[in-house]
This record gives sequence, C-alpha cells and structure tokens, in this order.
Amino acid sequence: MGSQMNRRRFLLYSSTALGASIFLKACGGSAPTDSSSSSSTSSTSGGGGGDTIKVGILHSLSGTMAISETTVVDAEKLAIAEINAAGGVLGKQIEFVEEDGASDWPKFAEKATKLIDQDKVATVFGCWTSASRKAVKPVFESKNHMLWYPVQYEGQECSKNIFYTGAAPNQQIEPAVDWLLENKGKKFFLVGSDYVFPRTANTIIKEQLKAKGGETVGEDYLPLGNNEVTPIIAKIKQALPDGGVIFNSLNGDSNTAFFKQLQGAGMGPDKYPVMSVSVAEEEVRQIGKEFLKGHYAAWNYFQTVESPANEKWVKDFKAKYGDDRVTNDPMEAAYIMVYLWKQAVEKAKTTELEAVRAAAIGQTFDAPEGKVTMNGNHHISKTVRIGQIRDDGLFDIVSSTDGPIDPVPWNQFVPETKGYACDWSDPAKGEKYKTS
Repeated sequence: MGSQMNRRRFLLYSSTALGASIFLKACGGSAPTDSSSSSSTSSTSGGGGGDTIKVGILHSLSGTMAISETTVVDAEKLAIAEINAAGGVLGKQIEFVEEDGASDWPKFAEKATKLIDQDKVATVFGCWTSASRKAVKPVFESKNHMLWYPVQYEGQECSKNIFYTGAAPNQQIEPAVDWLLENKGKKFFLVGSDYVFPRTANTIIKEQLKAKGGETVGEDYLPLGNNEVTPIIAKIKQALPDGGVIFNSLNGDSNTAFFKQLQGAGMGPDKYPVMSVSVAEEEVRQIGKEFLKGHYAAWNYFQTVESPANEKWVKDFKAKYGDDRVTNDPMEAAYIMVYLWKQAVEKAKTTELEAVRAAAIGQTFDAPEGKVTMNGNHHISKTVRIGQIRDDGLFDIVSSTDGPIDPVPWNQFVPETKGYACDWSDPAKGEKYKTS
C-alpha cells in the first residue's frame, strides 16, 4: 500500500467507522502562509482575529489518493484567490494553512488537530475518502469545530460539525443504478476499494437491486492503492460470461490498473459497461482516455455542463492552472464550498462557529453545476447527471434531472435507516430522527 499507510492500520480505521454494521468516500497555487501558536484554540472563536481570516486546507498531496485530491486543492485555492481579489471576507483577506494527509488516515486526524489547536483556523476544507473523514470527524466534534467536505459519499452520517457539498447516495449512486437497470441490464458485479465508502455504497446498491428486480452476481474489493486487479477481472468474467453491468467504486490509482486490464481482457463497454462513482475528468486524463472511452460515470457536475457560470469557471480555472487542465465534480464541490462558507460568515458578520453554522443553512450559490442550496441537514440540493466518456476524455451527458434533488443522508433502501432524517435547523431533530 502506498505512502505511510499499511493494510492493518487502514482496516482498523475502516472497521472502526463501520462498527458492528457497515451502514455507518467519499474526502499549483501560491505557497501557503503557515503561522502558528502553541496555545489551544477556543471552540467558539473561529480563528477570525487579526488582519486575516485563517482557514485550513487538508487533503492528500502524496500517496495513492494524490491523483484525485491535489486537483481539489487547486479548486479551493482558486476560490480563495478570487474572494481575496474581490475584497476578502468581512474586510479581511483569507490566509490558508495547507496540510498533507498523505493518504494516511491517522495523519489526517493529527493534521486536523494541528489546524484547530495550533493554527487556530476558522474552518477546514478537507478530506476525500470516507476513511479520512471518519478519522477526523471525532476531532471536529470533540472540539466543536467545522469541516467542509467536498466529495460524494455513502451517506449514513449527518454531523453538526460537517458541511457536505458532494452528493448523498440519492443524488448519485441510486440514480445511477436506476439508469443502468433501465438502459444496460439487470445483472450487476460490484467492485470497490476495501474501505467504508465502497462497502456501504454496495450495501445500498444490493438493497436497491432487490427492491427493483435487479441481481447482484458478484462483489469484490481491492485494498486502497493495490493494483492486483487480475483476480477481480477473472471473477467478473466468470460471473458475467455474456456481459453485464460493472458498478465501480474503486478509488485512487487502482482505477488505472483496473481499466487498462479490463480493456486488455477484451471486456469493452459494449458488453461490460462500467459505471464509476469516483472517476471523473481528472482521473480520465491521468489513466488515459483510450482505456475509458464508452464507459460511464454518475456525478452532479461535468465540465461539459452548458451554463454561463460553468463557462466562466472553466475559463478561469484554465487561465490559472493551464489549458491542458480539466475540471470535475469534486473540484467544483470544493470550489463552491469555499463560497458557501464565505457567504455564511458574511451573513453571521463573524467567524464565531455557532453563528456561522446557523447562517450556512439556507445559503444558495449559482454554481457551475447549477443552483445549489444548503439544507438543514448540512447537505446541498444538487442536479444529478450521468455521463459517457468520449474521445477527448470529457463526458457526454446522457441523462440529467430537471433540477436540484434534495439530499437524503440516511438511506431509505437500507432497513436500519429507512424512515430516518436529519435536521440541524431544529434542535429537537438534529442528527437523526424518525419521520413517521
């Protein structure tokens, strides 16, 4: 396994997140200023003292997840640069402190603690995998601090201390399964990385297939960062000798080996269409579009979305980072979360955390994906889109909802959470309450 993470420590963090059940991913520019203090931060201060407002950026800049997370950092830095150029927040410039989680979940928790206690940041923008988010969640909750998390994930969580700007399962996974059942077949083989997001996502998919007449013919996992995909491809071929749907929740650079060997085995998208939920434009660019052409992905945003807001964002991003760069869904969710935080601070007229938390609910933004709204459950309403990879490595949008879909963090296919919801705008409801 890559970086400083070994399999035993990785599984420890995954199994801790899963608990007794699996129903408990996801998470360039100028050099950051990294000033610090040895004193402990107040959980209510929000890091707004002095001439600047300090924020944390916490992603994997090295290790197996760097293929995806470094681009998210670029998007966050672009938003910060734009906000600063327009006058900042509350008349102050945003100063960021950047830390490398190094694809190592204990390190994420260590760096989150540093950002809060030592650097005294007002908020943290960070994580990709659910394993990293689960590792830092107790830190933010015990210190009553604030994390903004930009990646689609498995749901089954609703924290007071986290704002989720990626998709909940009903805004990505479930619509993807519905589209596949209608357009590509009833038999599914599920493949994913061996941690909380893919395992929980596949639990949801299996329940959904049961309810809608589909069939799970196989399920297999690969340790994150592992490239030994040949046995999985052999299992897929055995379970689906005449072809069928492959639902892919592999993360990081394991996808490179998977798609290359899938093509090498003669398993093309005509008979073995792959639907991915963690492969977007940047991953296509790095893996090689010749290995992915014709396959599919489900997201809320693609670079090919036609809107004035997206046209401007793509132009601005390329102007800053280069014409060869692409935009994608997690980058867009990371970009917009910085603006949603800014708007919440301006509404609250302070960086004090409880005030910002309350002010964030109801915030809207004309995002590149379309209008988004922060709900009381700390997730945002988002448009759902299915894309097919084309010759140039971008996506043809083959399906799209008419408008934003409201998020449902507690899954309604899984028996244990059916009938539950979350609402932090109502103290009597909070993290989890029965709707009927």
